[in-house]
Amino acid sequence: MSDLTNFGVKAIRDGVAAGDFTAREVAEAFNANVAAAKELNAFIIATPEKALEAADAVDAKRAKGEDLGKMGGVPIGMKDLFCTDGVQTTAASHILEGFVPQYESTVSANLWKAGAGMLGKLNLDQFAMGSSNETSYFGNVLSPWKKEGSNAALIPGGSSGGSSTAVAARLAPAATGTDTGGSIRQPAAVTGITGIKPTYGRCSRWGVVAFASSLDQAGPMARDVTDCAIMLEAMAGFDPKDSTSLDMPVPEWEKGLNPDLTGKKVGIPREYRMDGTDQAILDSWERGKEWLRDAGAEIVDISLPHTKYALPAYYIIAPAEASSNLARYDGVRYGLRDLPEGAGLQDMYAATRAAGFGDEVKRRILIGTYVLSAGFYDAYYTQAQKIRTLVAQDFEKAWGQCDLILAPTTPNAAFPLGGFDGDPLAMYLNDVFAVPASLAGLPAMSVPAMLNGDGLPLGLQIVGKPFDEQGVLNAGLAIEQRSGFDAKPERWW
Repeated sequence: MSDLTNFGVKAIRDGVAAGDFTAREVAEAFNANVAAAKELNAFIIATPEKALEAADAVDAKRAKGEDLGKMGGVPIGMKDLFCTDGVQTTAASHILEGFVPQYESTVSANLWKAGAGMLGKLNLDQFAMGSSNETSYFGNVLSPWKKEGSNAALIPGGSSGGSSTAVAARLAPAATGTDTGGSIRQPAAVTGITGIKPTYGRCSRWGVVAFASSLDQAGPMARDVTDCAIMLEAMAGFDPKDSTSLDMPVPEWEKGLNPDLTGKKVGIPREYRMDGTDQAILDSWERGKEWLRDAGAEIVDISLPHTKYALPAYYIIAPAEASSNLARYDGVRYGLRDLPEGAGLQDMYAATRAAGFGDEVKRRILIGTYVLSAGFYDAYYTQAQKIRTLVAQDFEKAWGQCDLILAPTTPNAAFPLGGFDGDPLAMYLNDVFAVPASLAGLPAMSVPAMLNGDGLPLGLQIVGKPFDEQGVLNAGLAIEQRSGFDAKPERWW
């Protein structure tokens, strides 16, 4: 039998259903990989018993001839931003260390109902704030990839860096991620995997630790487009507990997969050809155009004129919402409490937040509080919201010319740990291609395209119209089939 950890979601689900192997055998194989890869620091906490418990339940159902579910027998990694009943949930922060929810997030509950099991809680940038997974209280996540001829540790992208490393390193066949300004797509691109951010509202935010509520959206990260389609079907759905949840049926995205793009127009935004972008990224973009032409699509030039304002607007809106959302962590009700001797209530607030939040979280809270303060609200926050509207309108106008948009996912490949220490603005530029779709709430996906000259993966991004995840997935499948990307990191851990 082939090593089960080389199988993705579809292969595992179908293999378990056919009786080629048991769900327990799959869970045991991935549990072993998780235990052997602690050096990568992808997991904050492993839950092998949860994976085995779910596997045994699936095997019992199969013995009875019952339906196994969309994810039957598939063990996954759960980003530690999703609350899990009885299992510590920290958002990679000290302030929530030791917090054990007594309830389950809607997304994780949907996945367990679909037959998935949990291998553990995955590391991330603290409160999902970061692009390199270097802000976690529990230490940096390492990419399983290495630059050719170098042993330097590389970043796995962020904030869903634990998820991207786990999938790329074969520690999990798939993982949940969250995307606020690119945190599914960017880490997927730099680790050679696939990830999709669905339309805002497709997946419930209930039970997900909030960063920026008008932007946060859960999505799957997996080996390929088909696996993402399967997992997204299991994750998505209307949730009355989430006021932003879309009250519409979940399409059968897996059944609808079709790489034939005949009659489709794919837009190429001229504003995305930015100074400083690696030549290899531009080369991959050109290849992507050719692959989509070969799939039957017509390539057209389009303009998204407010693109250059999207990133600064995002870094006003997201911190503003974060400063409000993170005000709840005060040491009173749950999580860390730092109470110096003789301290009053305000002293406890200050001491708890100083000890519990990392530097990047504090930076964004301060920015957010500043732009919301009297005298600056109209100058910054109101203006940023106007820019957000203009960015969304740019996309609306573009849909009059095209059905989908093709762009790079990132401006560069994975960089070394510490590569942007002391320069947060340079770090923020890693989100430059991902942020516009987030501001507009559009479905967007990154698929692997090629390796650069250093042997590191590069991704291409497809952006679609609202609710058109099927179109995005189909274009991703067309690229996937033509790129022939099958590279995986050589094991060194």
